[in-house]
Amino acid sequence: MRLQVHALLALALVLLAGTSQAMSIREMRGLEANEKDGKTYANYYLVGVMEGLREASDTAVREGRKPIFCIDGRRLEPSMARSLYQAELSRNADQYEADMPVQLVVKTALQNSYRCTH
Repeated sequence: MRLQVHALLALALVLLAGTSQAMSIREMRGLEANEKDGKTYANYYLVGVMEGLREASDTAVREGRKPIFCIDGRRLEPSMARSLYQAELSRNADQYEADMPVQLVVKTALQNSYRCTH
């Protein structure tokens, strides 16, 4: 099972490396609907986006800049990426168009869920 997870992660990274643009909400929906393992690939993509934003936020702090969002000891795990994304889309559906990047949705979800208080 663990080997399958690593293989899927590797496949997702290869797929992502071949693209120069961020995936749009429309493309994410298409991937989930039209590919045999599309939902799994989409989940890995969301985890990658979330982890990338987390690293960017941590880097900002290390460089003396303001973080993108603040975890402050709260739980943030890869398994939460899908629910954060979907909750943000549901809460603010009128703010997002299908051609907007998935990263924007995840970033906003993290900022709303992990507000900086300092």
